[in-house]
Amino acid sequence: MAKKITEEELLAKAAKPGQEAMKLHPFYKGKLAVIPKCAIRTVDDFAIWYTPGVAAPCRDIQAHPETVFEHTNKGNLVAIVSDGSRVLGLGDIGPEAAMPVMEGKVILFKYLGGVDAFPICLDTKDPDEIIQAVKWLEPTFGGVNLEDLAQPKCFYILDTLRKEARIPVWHDDQQGTAAVTLAALINALKVVGKEMGQVKLAMIGAGAANIAITRILMAAGVDPEKVVMVDSQGTLHAERTDLKEKFKEKWHVCQATNAEKIKGGIPEALKNADVCIALSKPGSGTIKKEWIRAMAKDAVVFVCANPIPEIWPWEAKEAGARVVATGRSDFANQVNNSLGFPGIFRGTLDVRATTITDEMCIAAAQELARCAEDKGISEDYVIPTMEEWEVYPREAVAVAKKAMEQGVARLKVPEKELYENALSLIKRSRDQIQILMKEGLIPLPPEI
Repeated sequence: MAKKITEEELLAKAAKPGQEAMKLHPFYKGKLAVIPKCAIRTVDDFAIWYTPGVAAPCRDIQAHPETVFEHTNKGNLVAIVSDGSRVLGLGDIGPEAAMPVMEGKVILFKYLGGVDAFPICLDTKDPDEIIQAVKWLEPTFGGVNLEDLAQPKCFYILDTLRKEARIPVWHDDQQGTAAVTLAALINALKVVGKEMGQVKLAMIGAGAANIAITRILMAAGVDPEKVVMVDSQGTLHAERTDLKEKFKEKWHVCQATNAEKIKGGIPEALKNADVCIALSKPGSGTIKKEWIRAMAKDAVVFVCANPIPEIWPWEAKEAGARVVATGRSDFANQVNNSLGFPGIFRGTLDVRATTITDEMCIAAAQELARCAEDKGISEDYVIPTMEEWEVYPREAVAVAKKAMEQGVARLKVPEKELYENALSLIKRSRDQIQILMKEGLIPLPPEI
């Protein structure tokens, strides 16, 4: 059982990385640099990498557009696109203030997935302008990760680009969160001995993440009629016509779920529920012990608000929950997007997939769940941690195989080759950083 600490202690602990960040971001002047991946033996090599030699690959791409993946880094380059309108824990802070977050995402892509990424923070909040900007970027990038976009426009932007873009586009706050949550739920249900298609779910919070999680869970076998979602005004049901015009995604949930038309708020949604998945208001007390106590026997409780979960893990356990997960690394069972997007994009890029389907996300979730199961799942271990880097090549292979199976992959690559390529790229990325640190080319931070 997690150690009991006070809210003040946990807030102090949560504040410490920010205090260090204020010293180390100026020390490094940001977290990114551009370095060549080609050999430069002497300045004579610039005749190959630049003029006049570069004209030959340019002409080849002009004549055969698909060779852009052979002559350039397009096939391993992802744009992280944001307008800074809904940055986690910070809200609408604008594109410049969002840059440190996007740079952080870049280094996660590189270190965990061997993927080269670049932050693109746009000075517009107009969804159609964001869509057009992404389309303008298509010649350069092999994929796009939408990040920290406010709802409901994030749904419109993603849905439009998934239909119209020539490269894979996804929204990590939606699909990434959904994939990792599904992975943890698969194993949590195994621990408590319940079936995906039989459980009753209470979805606390109706933001982009929980709406996408609901969609993915239903595609993975959850019975829509047994799902009850709660927003700030109460449960979603077919009589919530206030959502019909202004929020079509919530309205779809109203129509597809809650067959019993349960009305009320969080306690009514949780009563007799087998599973609680909360991505809502941070702070212990958002969900009360007595509400957990009213859930079904051997309940599964995911309380993923940051920095403070909706109820302390030990309180949920004391109230009868068998498996508890949070979004924090200092408690058991961290549901962390970083377990998803690096491996998912690695697999997507390795077969040059044209999109990232829900089925590819489900395949990633199933492989993540298997990785944990291979080590031995328990109430306190239903999903791998970021330190288990061997999960990323396995996840990449699962995603690539599903893309080929669905006919959205431009390449057909044998499974063994997929695994060896992903393993090599990820290992090389990690080794490069360690070598640069060892040689002093990335200076170690000063003592804080």
